[in-house]
Amino acid sequence: MKLRNVLIVVEDIEKSKQFYQDLFGLTMVLDNDGNMILTEGLVLQDKKIWQKFLGREILPESNSCELYFEEADLEAFVEKLERLYPEVRYVNRLMTHSWGQKVVRFYDLDGNLIEVGTLV
Repeated sequence: MKLRNVLIVVEDIEKSKQFYQDLFGLTMVLDNDGNMILTEGLVLQDKKIWQKFLGREILPESNSCELYFEEADLEAFVEKLERLYPEVRYVNRLMTHSWGQKVVRFYDLDGNLIEVGTLV
């Protein structure tokens, strides 16, 4: 068995696609009209479709999981994030853990938690 994808729920697939392309360089692999697969196995699912499928409300900023990315030049990434998406909501701004890893945590446009850290 092999994990193939991670799916996140988004309000506007096109805006989210642009967000993940701008910040992480992810590009579209497949567009299934409300379900879009990006490179690295990230799937964007239209919120209305997901709610109908589950029959439940979607809870943004639930903090129950996060997408984790690694970046060698974290300071440059944070500058790009602040320049392109100044409205982004932070969980924690750039910080350094006791073991030396630098990280930043923030929410994407739909309240999905993202962590970007330096290589350990």
